[in-house]
Amino acid sequence: MQPLHTKALGLVLLAGLWQTGKSQLKKDYPIQPVAFTQVNVTDNFWAPKIRVNADVTIPYTLEQCRKTGRIDNFKRAAHTIPGDSMTEYTFDDTDLYKVIEGASYGLQVKKNPELENYLDTLISIIGAAQEKDGYLYTFRTVNSSHPHPWIGTRRWEEEEDLSHELYNSGHLFEAAVAHYQATGKRNLLDIAIKNADLLVKTFGFGKEERFPGHQIVETGLTKMYRVTGKKEYLDLAKFFLDVRGPGKKHSGEYNQSYKKVVDQHEAVGHAVRATYMYTGMADVAALTGDQQYLRAIDDIWHDVVEKKLYVTGGIGATGNGEAFGKPYELPNMSAYAETCAAIANVYWNSRMFLLHGDAKYIDILERTLYNGLLSGVSLSGDRFFYPNPLASMGQHQRSAWFGCACCISNMTRFLPSMPGYIYAQNKNDLYVNLFAGNTANITLPAGKVQIVQQTNYPWEGKVSIAVTPAKATAFALHIRIPEWAAGKPVPGNLYFDADSSGKKKINILLNGEPLKYQLVKGYAVIQRTWKAGDKISFEFPMEVQKVLANSEVKSDVNRFALERGPIMYCLEGPDNKDATVQNIVVNKNAAVNAVYKPDMLNGVTVLEMQGTSSSRQLNSDKLINTTQEVTAIPYYAWANRGPSEMTVWIPYEASASRPKPAPTIASKAKISASTPNRRMYMALNDQYEPANSNDNTGVYLHWWPKHNTLEWVQYDFDQEYSVSSSQVYWYDDSPFGDCRIPASWRILYKQGDQWVPVKNTTPYPVSKDKYDSVQFEPVKTKALRLEIQLPVSNASGIHEWIVK
Repeated sequence: MQPLHTKALGLVLLAGLWQTGKSQLKKDYPIQPVAFTQVNVTDNFWAPKIRVNADVTIPYTLEQCRKTGRIDNFKRAAHTIPGDSMTEYTFDDTDLYKVIEGASYGLQVKKNPELENYLDTLISIIGAAQEKDGYLYTFRTVNSSHPHPWIGTRRWEEEEDLSHELYNSGHLFEAAVAHYQATGKRNLLDIAIKNADLLVKTFGFGKEERFPGHQIVETGLTKMYRVTGKKEYLDLAKFFLDVRGPGKKHSGEYNQSYKKVVDQHEAVGHAVRATYMYTGMADVAALTGDQQYLRAIDDIWHDVVEKKLYVTGGIGATGNGEAFGKPYELPNMSAYAETCAAIANVYWNSRMFLLHGDAKYIDILERTLYNGLLSGVSLSGDRFFYPNPLASMGQHQRSAWFGCACCISNMTRFLPSMPGYIYAQNKNDLYVNLFAGNTANITLPAGKVQIVQQTNYPWEGKVSIAVTPAKATAFALHIRIPEWAAGKPVPGNLYFDADSSGKKKINILLNGEPLKYQLVKGYAVIQRTWKAGDKISFEFPMEVQKVLANSEVKSDVNRFALERGPIMYCLEGPDNKDATVQNIVVNKNAAVNAVYKPDMLNGVTVLEMQGTSSSRQLNSDKLINTTQEVTAIPYYAWANRGPSEMTVWIPYEASASRPKPAPTIASKAKISASTPNRRMYMALNDQYEPANSNDNTGVYLHWWPKHNTLEWVQYDFDQEYSVSSSQVYWYDDSPFGDCRIPASWRILYKQGDQWVPVKNTTPYPVSKDKYDSVQFEPVKTKALRLEIQLPVSNASGIHEWIVK
């Protein structure tokens, strides 16, 4: 084993970013981040969120790992407790690794002996489950009598598909580096080194030539290389990228193996896998100088930002494969925009900045950070989103836990590292990338300097930066001027400000006097000899921007989104009339007032404006239109007050809105069903008109993964009614999904305590893309049941069930 290169250690960021040191590796990113341990955030926005993560989210997630059996996975693999029953997913071990990583980052900032001792206990449990040659994968080592179907019959056999053996290793490596650098202890690092050495021995050209099914081991290996100096780890990371490609059993777009990585120029497939891979490509390119990697990820970045990025910074349009969609395919209600994908998007854009020094990458990072990433965790720190949709009819609720808990554990490890994205340095060039109240102590080649930022960002645009060098020191300060401040939400033309005229240059003052500066790659560059007492001040315009989408984005036609500073806004039910927002229309020229509400949602600036709302009347095409006050809240804060309607994109044309439905006997009924997922029940009577059977932009009810069973849905009416007809619109997501139109269906009514079939006077048709109608002899009843026979080999689902 080679000795550790202690001078190159530094305290890493979560994403594997390291501190500049004298023994810097021969090749590296030209720009280095200033480690979060050197930046003490003191503001009223990020500091409380980091504190909630430390005090609530990390302990909560560790306890959930215990309660759900994730810790027992290791004990059973080590045979220290009896039984071979494991948790649900073969990657569940990584949740423990990620929480250890996040807790370790917390220890770097604030000592906690009790937590440190508990981590040592967990590490000993992990070590006991490791096999003698370094293999660490509890689902195989437990030697279960009923092995998980994803693991295959031997090691690595299903790695390119679902086993996640290398994915587990990648998160182990990241946790081990974080823990070692936080505590100086080698207990987890030695476990990781033993596992990494096994991978080096096992994989390579002429050995096991397999690519990881889910990427992350590549960045884990580069972290291990940075800490140990073992070039074999870097070489293996490069191998895992180079071996990926077509011709294998599980090659395809889903796991980005449809082409060699250097031949890929657009974002396809699973969004988390993809952005982890692009991050790994950036790391390996920086450490090896491979220009082909750079050309590929440069092209992919443009593809994402110009065609596949949500205005919230979210990525991954579809739940089918948790994947990128086609260009401009950005549905709102069904947006997947996974929390893990947002975190990976920050990692990737951070690396792109370190490679190129261009502010446009931090613009995307900031947009994602304040919106599509931060929305993933509740204000209380113990409720979470997996997907982050941009519209809801109330079916989306934060969850206390997920069977697949990757997003929860990912959030615990991300938030402590946020301060590490504020500053970066390249020799004597010091970059100010993000704006938050903080004190940072930074060592440049020219000397030590303290930076104190004071601001109430993102609610206010004023920023002051006190620069205090240990002695008079010459260096360049690069201050990012966000593109949104110039009326341009993102690079390219995917989104644009409805009125970008009259945007003024940002005035920067030095010690109270106007300063001339050059704008280079989005940064105001101030080169001078700095002395104690120097102060930079400026103010970003915080006018509300009405953002429009490219006309190719069909989901956003005749709608605008509200942005103020880096914050995207949404309309949510609790703040608006009748708790309804899908029926609201706001004139594109309406005045919008920003009001800070200190007692609302932990303190937020809300946007207030005049708008109109529409509602339908029963048996009439005429709409009732009402003028009303409309209130918007920051998108990240939605769904903290229970389930409700929400929309980011606000109609400015009535044709884009959805009038509030008229009450019907179905809409007033109580719903029950043979599927226990109550969130889906509202699909039956929400009067949302599907575009076709495969329309997943609204709510639908389904029985997946059941096949060939008899299922039912039921309306219990508010009183007895005479009914004589029914219409059903089936959900069918063929050819890629598992739901199909049913084999058959029928209507029953409740007579006393018995369910009696109606006497139909027309057949029961079964068809796609339209309502199936049946007429029957009138019955008086207080309840109606729709009985469905699922197909032999498929599930079925329902968009809408109408009763007359």
